[in-house]
Amino acid sequence: MREPVFTGACSAIVTPFDQSGAVNYDRFGRLIDEQIARGLDAICVCGTTGECATLSIREHIAAVEYCVKRVNHRVKVIAGAGSNDTSAAVYLSQHAQDSGADALLHVTPYYNKASQTGLIKHYEYIADRVELPIILYNVPSRTGVSFTAETYQVLSQHPKINGVKEASGNFSLLAHTRSICGDDFYVWSGNDDQVVPMMSLGAKGVISVVANIAPEIMIQMTHLCLEGRFGEASALQLRYMDFIDALFLEVNPIPIKAAMNLAGYDVGSLRLPLCDMSNGHLETLRQAMISAGILS
Repeated sequence: MREPVFTGACSAIVTPFDQSGAVNYDRFGRLIDEQIARGLDAICVCGTTGECATLSIREHIAAVEYCVKRVNHRVKVIAGAGSNDTSAAVYLSQHAQDSGADALLHVTPYYNKASQTGLIKHYEYIADRVELPIILYNVPSRTGVSFTAETYQVLSQHPKINGVKEASGNFSLLAHTRSICGDDFYVWSGNDDQVVPMMSLGAKGVISVVANIAPEIMIQMTHLCLEGRFGEASALQLRYMDFIDALFLEVNPIPIKAAMNLAGYDVGSLRLPLCDMSNGHLETLRQAMISAGILS
């Protein structure tokens, strides 16, 4: 029986940039060290929150290599390697594997809008060419395509496919998936505002945006769920809903980078076409951070 890549809270870590727009590796290293010190169970590098869409292939590979080396086996490293080009996804996957990553995160091919058969062929093709476990990533609001539970069932038969980061918000899909897939096809929440309800249906944790700035919240929430203490976890989820919502007032990772800069992390700007948060939303975010005790 397969073991889950991780349980609990994983940070979908931001990629900090310096004033010239290059990856700020000094800042990146300090972020990695701090997140591990604060108790996170895993780090996901070069995902959506890490602005993978605007990293060059060379930057992407270098960022994964740096993260793996800096983590140095202290926690699991999940490397984003998805693409709408299957051959490019294989290329990124093999480089992540060579770098020493522990697992791969593969978003559904975007823009192409593959059929369910196309999704199966895409993922099986990649999985046949790597040794690392693969976490599928379902985020149809960004990619324009969603898995079905029946497709999950087919893909769950592949020994390299460990489970899925579910960010569809579709609880019927989650329940159906859990009912027809084996117990060793694991699910993680991809939405910070849905961690507790998803874990009540069997999810193993979260790959989190919030964990960049408030890892303790997501660690406590997920570990309470893993211990079956859903009442306490629910209270925590509800307590921080305004703060979590504020981190998604604009498309991720615009608000989380703004929040981290407000808190003094100096993670730099965003790469176009993403741009700075509007002043009105920034003030709403600031007040939510103060109310949550994240900012004084």
